[in-house]
Amino acid sequence: MDRSRRGPARHDRLPASESSLLRCATVLGHPLPADLAALLRESNGVEGADGAGLVWSAERIVSENRTRRADSGFAALSMPFDPLLFFADAGNGDLFALLSGLRRPDVFVRDHEDDSRTWVAPNLAKYLEWWLTRRIKV
Repeated sequence: MDRSRRGPARHDRLPASESSLLRCATVLGHPLPADLAALLRESNGVEGADGAGLVWSAERIVSENRTRRADSGFAALSMPFDPLLFFADAGNGDLFALLSGLRRPDVFVRDHEDDSRTWVAPNLAKYLEWWLTRRIKV
């Protein structure tokens, strides 16, 4: 996927329902961070011009996090995923995450090749701005 053309984000999806946000909290064992929940209440995910998921839907957030937390293969090869709340991907295997259950809004990227976790933005709004303006490079 060509990441040189990120273009404007599309956020024309319907809002996430309160029941889907509640399901996220129930399945994951903690509420979604306030800024992520607020964004999902406006648009159930944000898609880049190239089709990449800049922010996944509430349903995909649950599915992706459940899969990674429950997969014994990931557990054997990676640091624990429980502290992370994955909410987007870079299109190359790397995943963007917030810290789950903590009141810290920072965004990190998990490198799929070496399992490193690197700070990329101070909050979700800056992540979107910096990703779309190519300030974040992965």
